[in-house]
This record gives sequence, structure tokens and C-alpha cells, in this order.
Amino acid sequence: MHPHDSPSCTAFDGHTLIASGALAVVAVAVKRLLDKHPARTPLILDDATGQPVEIDFRGRADEVLARLSPAPDAAAPRGAGRPRLGVVAREVTLLPRHWYWLNSQPGGASVTLRKLVEDARRHSSAKDRARLAGEAADRFMRVVAGDLAGYEEASRALWRGDRDAFNRHTRGWPKDVREHARRLAAIARDAQAEAG
Repeated sequence: MHPHDSPSCTAFDGHTLIASGALAVVAVAVKRLLDKHPARTPLILDDATGQPVEIDFRGRADEVLARLSPAPDAAAPRGAGRPRLGVVAREVTLLPRHWYWLNSQPGGASVTLRKLVEDARRHSSAKDRARLAGEAADRFMRVVAGDLAGYEEASRALWRGDRDAFNRHTRGWPKDVREHARRLAAIARDAQAEAG
């Protein structure tokens, strides 16, 4: 997923929350901060992944917002294949017996592989959501709170799903960092509970 497609992100200036929400809202808040304090180096993180979101803050706020929209792919050259389906060709390396089995299936190897992937996605989606939510919370903590007392213990508590221990180890953190980490940890715990 492209970071600009994320429904929610959060910006911090050190241990201080600048804004949280839609990327456009967060970008405008960060732009205001940078206009007043150009030497600051705020950090914007995608809430779903914990990955940093890079934004070009040059110019006025409307110019910054205009650059957030991805360029249309209309000018991209069309190649062979089935462009309307969004099929992407990649190399797959399998043993000869796997190729034999795939080629003997109705529709051939490509159709069978797509069906297998969709079936696996359906059966592992709750586990995947739990893992991704945990990774996002852990990434946020490592980047923003990695230098704080109790970080390692809080990270271990996060992965164990131990709410009490997590809250105990984050108690002394700056308020904005503590509250955001606890919010992300709660999302991860809920996803872990759903995954069973």
C-alpha cells in the first residue's frame, strides 16, 4: 500500500503529538509547525504500518497538499496481458512436481495459483491483521519511544498481549507517546483476540 493511501497517520515532534488522522490533516498541521519552526524535524508515521511517511513540505500548504495526490497512471504505457485485472507478472520458482501439478489443474498454473493465494488470504486474514497491528505498534515504539525507560519490557508485553504489564512499563513515558502507544497496543490486542 502506498503511504498516501493510508486512512490514518500520526505526527510527532520529538515526544510531542502534532496531529493524528487523515494524511491531509496531519500534513497541514506539520506544515504549520515547520513554517513557525523550520529547524524542527517532525516524524509522520502511518498508523496501519508504523512506517514513516515522507512528505515534501516546500511551498505553501496548498502546494504540499497537491503533491500528496499520486500522479495518475494514464500516461503509463500498456503492455501485454490483462491490464484491466491488474495482473502483475513475477517469477515463481517451483520444483518440477509442483509445476506438473499446477499445469494439470483446470485453468492452468496461473489460475490455480491465484485461487490458492485467495484461499490462503481468507483463512489467514485475522492472523495477518493481528501481526500487522503488532508490528505497527512495535515500530512506533521503537522509533519514538526506543530511548525511553521500559521500552524493551513494553515491547515484550505488547507481543505477549499483556495489557497490565504494557501499561506498567509505559506509565512513565511522556503523555502523548504513552497514549498513542497504548492506543496502537489496544488495536493489536483486539486483532490478536479476533485471530484467536
